[in-house]
Amino acid sequence: MSRFWSEVVHGLTPYVPGEQPRIEGLVKLNTNECPYPPSESAQQAIAAAVGESLRLYPDPEARALKEAIARHHGVPVEQVFVGNGSDEVLAHAFHALLRHESPLLYPDVSYSFYPVYARLYGIAAREVALAEDFSLRVDDLLAAGPNGGIIFPNPNAPTGMAMPRAEVERLLRANTGSVVVVDEAYAEYGAESAIPLVAQHEQLLVVRTLSKSHALAGLRVGYAIGQAPLIEALTRVKDSFNSYPLDRLAIAGSVAALDDTAWLARTLERVVATRERMSEALRARGAVVLPSAANFIFANFPGRDAAELLTLLRGHKVLVRHFKRPARIAPFLRISVGTEADTDSLLAALDAILA
Repeated sequence: MSRFWSEVVHGLTPYVPGEQPRIEGLVKLNTNECPYPPSESAQQAIAAAVGESLRLYPDPEARALKEAIARHHGVPVEQVFVGNGSDEVLAHAFHALLRHESPLLYPDVSYSFYPVYARLYGIAAREVALAEDFSLRVDDLLAAGPNGGIIFPNPNAPTGMAMPRAEVERLLRANTGSVVVVDEAYAEYGAESAIPLVAQHEQLLVVRTLSKSHALAGLRVGYAIGQAPLIEALTRVKDSFNSYPLDRLAIAGSVAALDDTAWLARTLERVVATRERMSEALRARGAVVLPSAANFIFANFPGRDAAELLTLLRGHKVLVRHFKRPARIAPFLRISVGTEADTDSLLAALDAILA
């Protein structure tokens, strides 16, 4: 601590990202990155963008990227906002749309950046407990009382479980007085997107990223889709914070990646197939595996300490993720879906440990 700190700093408990180790030969299944290289078109576009033009600022509106997102989802470009990763987009949403007198609602088992942003922006928040089967129930959100906003991932993180679009729509019809943010970082892998509901619901904001499905975590590109007044609020905050959140390389690569729909379809199919294989193999080894619509699974081995398993797997050069809080998820490990070879390494390591 320092006497020079602003008061807000003393009360912050920062988000802790997944480890990015530099260990040769490590099977890295801890941060839900796509296991396959980005689209060739995206890589070529990034390379082509390297040149004399880098001395110039990028387009502050990132219009070409907004147009590509609008094409990809079939929405008007005026309903698109872009930022430096979905985390920045979420931060702007917290600041611009979720700071009200009534508390913000989010699941008790959810993306651990939500409470960090709530504390950072001085937002009162209330956690809504997931059901015993780890599903998020609309009725529980509605029973939580008056709110200044609702936010949840779909599929949820770290559970991987998805809420059907019909249930999202039921929530929107019942909760018309505050913004509902649906964080769809992993939706491409099996969830029903809420984006088709945006046209009918002025309070809906859907946040997405190109980090997971499009294998562009290194570019840091996120976006939101919502009706124009919500987008204007995000833009006002963005332009009061950083007018140029996306650089020229990120814009060029993202446009090409979004337009390469064939690459996306192939990659999603491969990841989903490996996810199902991994889930079945873990169940065959005695694990309890939650149903996943993401590019990771959430599993526990009854009678085995998850923190100990994490350490033992690392000894076999396989890195996964463990969350200590809340206590009821402490027995679980979150395991990213890797390549088929990564899965073989994981299963071999587990066989050696469980034996």
